Amino acid sequence: MRTDIFDFELPVENIALRPASPRDAARLLVVQPGIGVQDHVVSDLPAWLKPGDQLVVNDTRVISAQLSGRRIGRDTEPKIDATLIKRLDGSRWQALVRPARKLVEGDTVRFGNEGRVCLLGHLDAQVEHKGDAGEIIFSFSFHGPALDQAIAELGAPPLPPYIAGKRAPDERDAADYQTMFAANDGAVAAPTAGLHFTPALEAALKARGVGLHRITLHVGAGTFLPVKVDDTAEHKMHSEWGMISRETADALNAAHAAGGRVVAVGTTSMRLLESATSEDGVTHPFADETAIFITPGYRFRAVDIMLTNFHLPRSTLFMLVSAFAGMETMKQAYAHAIATGYRFYSYGDASLLFRDTSNQ
Repeated sequence: MRTDIFDFELPVENIALRPASPRDAARLLVVQPGIGVQDHVVSDLPAWLKPGDQLVVNDTRVISAQLSGRRIGRDTEPKIDATLIKRLDGSRWQALVRPARKLVEGDTVRFGNEGRVCLLGHLDAQVEHKGDAGEIIFSFSFHGPALDQAIAELGAPPLPPYIAGKRAPDERDAADYQTMFAANDGAVAAPTAGLHFTPALEAALKARGVGLHRITLHVGAGTFLPVKVDDTAEHKMHSEWGMISRETADALNAAHAAGGRVVAVGTTSMRLLESATSEDGVTHPFADETAIFITPGYRFRAVDIMLTNFHLPRSTLFMLVSAFAGMETMKQAYAHAIATGYRFYSYGDASLLFRDTSNQ
């Protein structure tokens, strides 16, 4: 499938640089295939769901994965900026580095500075491997909880480039870029659909008779990147670790059996649920990596409705929503959203998509 059919023009003024306040005051575009679109706000969500429906949120927590330091041990000490993208074990991380050309295997990078009180003020990492695309595997001088503490104190939240390129990250982002469900450290990007939730909205959903379940998918930096190949078949999907408990799997299966609907909050919840569900529609416990790549033609097994933000052109996420609600439906919905001033991307507004069952 050609990648360019997922392209569209987005005016820069439609890119949100701050979230709505309160969070559930964000706009909500309801998209029903064959019916059209309706303009609402996120706090209206309970009215679009029924008693017995089950909402599934991602409870991953964004770590302070943006680290700055310098190469040491050679004649020059150039500045090095690294974004941790995937934990490999207790002391090793894969990272995207700028400028990667300044590093070779065996180099040491010192993150932080000696004047800051955090494990002597700095964190050393050795370049264990350098990939063809410049990605680095760092072996850190600390392990386990000590490493986690050092990263938390020396790092900063890794805002997406379309926000960080417009303004510097600040203290507000530390709170704004976490969902109210965040509990399990490991993500380097927020599951942004969850950013719209507030305690008041959660209470309203409960009063409506809607269940809420937590699953974990540690979101990687590759989630939001545009697809650069000309054909989707040539795209290599990033891998992310996810977990669904037996209790949650059983609850979702029981809800489906009783006529309830499963509502994925975000593309991360969607990808994990579909990875854990067999062709017969049964969701199973899951604790593994997933690199599922959903494009039009995919037959959905687990999810009936999804709440999601507005995504980048040519991204795997826009391909996913096009598969879910229909290509033409999503093109029309995005055209309406752009024309009427909806805010896009991580801090932007939301859409509530109903699955296109015409070809399922």
